[in-house]
Amino acid sequence: MEPATSANNNKDQIVDVRSVVEAVSADDSSSDAPLYKVESLCMRCGENGTTSFLFTVIPNFRKILLSAFECPHCNERNNEVQFAGELQPKGCTYRLEVPSGDPKMLNRQVVKSEFATIKIPELEFEIPPESQRGSLSTVEGILLRAADELQALQEERKRVDPQTAEAIDQFLLKLRACATGDSSFTFVLDDPSGNSFIENLFAPSPDPSLSIKSYERTPEQQSMLGYVVDSSQTGHAHDIAATNPIGPDQEQRVPHGSIGAAAGHRAIAQSNTEEISEALFRYSAPEEVMTFPSTCGTCTAKCETRMFVTNIPYFQQVIVMASTCDACGYRNSELKPGGRIPDKGKKITLCVKNVKDLSRDVIKSDTAGVKIPELELELGSGTLGGLVTTVEGLITKLCESLERVHGFSFGDSHDENKKSKWLNFTASLNKLLSLEEPFTLILDDALANSFIAPVTDDMKDDHQLLFEEYERSWEQNEELGLNDIDTSSADAAYITQEMEAADKTQV
Repeated sequence: MEPATSANNNKDQIVDVRSVVEAVSADDSSSDAPLYKVESLCMRCGENGTTSFLFTVIPNFRKILLSAFECPHCNERNNEVQFAGELQPKGCTYRLEVPSGDPKMLNRQVVKSEFATIKIPELEFEIPPESQRGSLSTVEGILLRAADELQALQEERKRVDPQTAEAIDQFLLKLRACATGDSSFTFVLDDPSGNSFIENLFAPSPDPSLSIKSYERTPEQQSMLGYVVDSSQTGHAHDIAATNPIGPDQEQRVPHGSIGAAAGHRAIAQSNTEEISEALFRYSAPEEVMTFPSTCGTCTAKCETRMFVTNIPYFQQVIVMASTCDACGYRNSELKPGGRIPDKGKKITLCVKNVKDLSRDVIKSDTAGVKIPELELELGSGTLGGLVTTVEGLITKLCESLERVHGFSFGDSHDENKKSKWLNFTASLNKLLSLEEPFTLILDDALANSFIAPVTDDMKDDHQLLFEEYERSWEQNEELGLNDIDTSSADAAYITQEMEAADKTQV
């Protein structure tokens, strides 16, 4: 489908693709965006057809650009969905277990971006990004469309390669059995741009059949998304390094006396959000800030990472890391636990009753789950990642995350019962922030790296805050990789060192 020029003077039609792009950009936040039309070449018959563009926003999900082509000469039609918003910081993988005989599972809505790959491991079948790119469909619709596209050239294959055609016929029987619900299968949607989506039928509760994982993109995936990862980026990094006398493998240690608390605050704040900076420096200033070379997670250019270790009262030692990329402007900050892995997990329960409770500092690690029993809300470990915020900020993040992930529940095509259920749930979340009723916030962290600040000098005097330790289960240790840790060599080395030190002392 290639655009072609036209002399049509119709006011409702734009025949210049550049004008369409400029007009769509101008209508970034318009709720009544007009429909733009461009005369385009039909790739089937060679005549001119019409491509319509509509910029719209799926509520609480993404900005998208819908395009639909129609040829009046041969009746060829196709449509495409393109994401007009930003790429997500990480890629995502949706894994849906589809049992046989359950039509509701096949009717789940699926958004497949132009970078997403769909896999069915049981059939060793893969739909690459180039196929069905930018589609809004269902699980059944995607599988049936794939089957139809494979079926389209079967007659020609039977004449040229009968053996391959017969194998494809056998495969199509299995694929259509999955599409009709006669066979169970696993539907995997992998999108490095992070802009794909599979509907959760049990929202806002966890979906037992659907798992979502985020991951860092590889350099190949960065290149596919349009980021520069070749040698031209290396030249820019050398220009930056030329003005920096620090060697590529050296660490820059800045004494505490030359930085001071205020200067340390500014140094970290350059690549940290205001909320994180204020929360961290409310407790203590860094004793030592280290700067070392690293690689940007977005454009793979060389950049600097600042790191310091600090102690949070009533909690533990933590490591704050902040990175800034001068090449693409990307900024990232992380809070990592320091010290050894605790022997037990920790469950923190807070009864929120007043405004002061909403302003309590909260450190949520990336292994912590969040529960609010009054709403029957439970988010598994890894949800929202690691956060340094307040109770109010955590509830706000929960609202934003749930609305973004389950945005289709607010669409005009959704079932009214589910839509009203979501609206009631959103209203209940808002009531938490207005403190119309007290509620309970629970952080369950298997690694005991989460924290809620007390409002009293002595933690025992804070009767609204409860810390409980518990023994981790074998499954939790397995998920964290602790069952496979072998420390026998290190233990033997420590014992040897202690014995040698004892012998020297005796001598």
